[in-house]
Amino acid sequence: QVRLVESGGGLVQAGGSLRLSCAASGRTFSNVPMGWFRQAPGKEREFVAGINWNGGSTTYADSVKGRFTISRDNAKNTVYLQMNSLRPEDTAVYYCAADRHNWRGVVPGTEGAYEYWGQGTQVTVSS
Repeated sequence: QVRLVESGGGLVQAGGSLRLSCAASGRTFSNVPMGWFRQAPGKEREFVAGINWNGGSTTYADSVKGRFTISRDNAKNTVYLQMNSLRPEDTAVYYCAADRHNWRGVVPGTEGAYEYWGQGTQVTVSS
């Protein structure tokens, strides 16, 4: 059974930092892009960051550029999202996702391109 499990969410004050992790099990995703998305209350899920298979290419939403960093450790089958300078508007449920059909391809920025999803982890930033 393929699973993506996020962890590391929590409550943090504005200006603080959190590091999210996404551990994959059941199969390896070392050759496909991975992404982080988020969904705030009453809003649609949106792309946050993506990384290609070997970490050589990353892409970010404009709203998080310069504050968030995506990385991966293929030996651990894990993807990370380092979030710094957090703002109240970053409050959301954060999901990781894998584009399993895109072998060593470019990072897609659309939700529909990703086939596997985690259950999400809540991030709350207080002002």
